[in-house]
Amino acid sequence: MAGEGSEFRGRRIPEATVVRLPVYQRILSELLAGDQRTVSSEQLAVRARVNAAKVRKDLSHLGSFGTRGTGYDAALLVAQIDRALGADRDWPIAIVGIGNLGRALANSEGFSSHGFRVGALLDADPAVVGTMVGSVRVRHIDDLATVAAEERPAVGVVATPAAVAQEVTDALVSIGVPSILNFASRVLTVPPHVVLRNVDLSIELQVMSFYQARSGPGGVDGPVSSLGVVGRDGTGERRRAGRRPR
Repeated sequence: MAGEGSEFRGRRIPEATVVRLPVYQRILSELLAGDQRTVSSEQLAVRARVNAAKVRKDLSHLGSFGTRGTGYDAALLVAQIDRALGADRDWPIAIVGIGNLGRALANSEGFSSHGFRVGALLDADPAVVGTMVGSVRVRHIDDLATVAAEERPAVGVVATPAAVAQEVTDALVSIGVPSILNFASRVLTVPPHVVLRNVDLSIELQVMSFYQARSGPGGVDGPVSSLGVVGRDGTGERRRAGRRPR
């Protein structure tokens, strides 16, 4: 995935659709585990919390294989999503920063499934270098060029302190790593040809606190919706939905 979307059999898939595909894939896998073999767009929509028309449009980018009246073959749909997401290929990962977070990521099922393989672990701490995490030995960050030649990582994971995250990212980019997944609490910059995704739990918590502050006791009047919060306006006065401030 890069830029506005991803290529799949000559089709250009919008990035918003690419982001939703893994959600559909997870839902379908759960349905298959429960021995459900077919699924309708309405069922997927309810579980994914989007509308059915959006589900159908998203899946149309993968091809025309739904059957009116019976829905989609869940196993076939999973296979098509996996192909679109590249899960049928080998994607080596290099994780930099083997503290508590880095070790947890290295041992996570999410990093050892869907085509991803933890190929290299790197750190600068002498007490960490040389230790084993699972079956992978931690190497010094100075060995990054050697690791690149051996493993050719497709994804570089930054799990370092924020103070060195940009420096580590620059080093990963310099050896040709095309995608960066950033867990550090810092805004990173990368060249236009490099894909950058950020996973910042503190930001997610702040977003949740925004809604909690406006929907709980003492918060703003009115419901919280996906379109915004009904409540205080720019003047700081309380108002009800559908009424203009006086």
